[in-house]
Amino acid sequence: MSVFQATTSAPVNIACIKYWGKRDTKLILPTNSSLSVTLDQDHLRSTTTSRADPSFTKDTLWLNGTEEIIKDGGRMATCIAELKSLRKELVEAKEPNAPKLSTFPVHISSFNNFPTAAGLASSASGFAALVSSLAKLYELPCTPSQLSLIARQGSGSACRSLFGGYVAWEMGTLPDGSDSYAVEIAPQSHWPDMHALICVVSDDKKGTSSTSGMQRTVETSPLLQHRIKHVVPERMAAISKAILARDFDAFAKITMADSNQFHAVALDTEPPIFYMNDVSKAIIALVVEYNRVAVETTGKLKAAYTYDAGPNAVIYTPKENVKEIVQMIVKYFPQKDAFKDVFGLFGTESVQGAVIKGFNEAVAKPFEVGAVKGLIHTRVGDGPRILSAEESLLGPDGLPKTLA
Repeated sequence: MSVFQATTSAPVNIACIKYWGKRDTKLILPTNSSLSVTLDQDHLRSTTTSRADPSFTKDTLWLNGTEEIIKDGGRMATCIAELKSLRKELVEAKEPNAPKLSTFPVHISSFNNFPTAAGLASSASGFAALVSSLAKLYELPCTPSQLSLIARQGSGSACRSLFGGYVAWEMGTLPDGSDSYAVEIAPQSHWPDMHALICVVSDDKKGTSSTSGMQRTVETSPLLQHRIKHVVPERMAAISKAILARDFDAFAKITMADSNQFHAVALDTEPPIFYMNDVSKAIIALVVEYNRVAVETTGKLKAAYTYDAGPNAVIYTPKENVKEIVQMIVKYFPQKDAFKDVFGLFGTESVQGAVIKGFNEAVAKPFEVGAVKGLIHTRVGDGPRILSAEESLLGPDGLPKTLA
């Protein structure tokens, strides 16, 4: 008996130009275009195994070993149905001998190696891994941009995780969403020096979910309308140009300005939404001061903060600056656990808190251990990966290995 199965992993992406607001909530069509950096799957990823089998009774999904309900008409069901439809149309209708996998129920097991719903983009990597896995299982002759049309209907930002490197989600204008998809601005290899330090401020679930928050903003924020019409189109063009030129100074200015405006739009919502906390704001103050010294000494910015819908900070920087930034963060936010030095920045020495010469230490007060719960050092990475059968998350009986 043949086993029809595929396992893939997909990356997290962190936006520099933020997606916030939908013009169509069912199709997940955004009110503006957005742009992100794909992060390295060696550090942050979702892995998904899909198996089709006529003996299965229904489509079933397990996330981190726990069965999740697939709601009729929900996002998950929509993605699965769209991919089954493509299998039938593009493969089975053209190849009479192709197994009728579109008629078989699927078992899907997915695992995130980081906290789910904690302000790290787990839904993006999760839906990208789901779509990649089913596309491989069904042997679909589709490009990443074509698959991004389906991933977008699971989670908007998931469409950007279908590519590595630097990725734009073009908002599109058509009501059916057929022109709202992801495109690669530049591959990872174009600017591999881009690193990211993620400061995990909270690993609890956030108070206002992105889905409900952004629609309140669309309905009540005058500032969002200005952002959509005037600000984002200019920034999308400018940051794309900066990436192609590998101009970190311009990239940093735009990234920080857009993060600031996204949180201003959240504040402009009725009632107001607060995603950043005192720790988040202190990290901004440190990066601003670090950059002030950098501009005085080199004429250019050396770091860029950005915050999604939560308090976690992501600091983009060229690799040569990461060590200084880690030392600065550790000085103000002492760590309970040792820093995972995946790139060997510190060699055998332990990480000591320190600031660069000329830094005004009074810009923030030191916090207690645990204010920043952890630091993740990563870098720009590649798109979805096809994994071997040995890496399957499903056992021979079609159940998750952790449960089998």
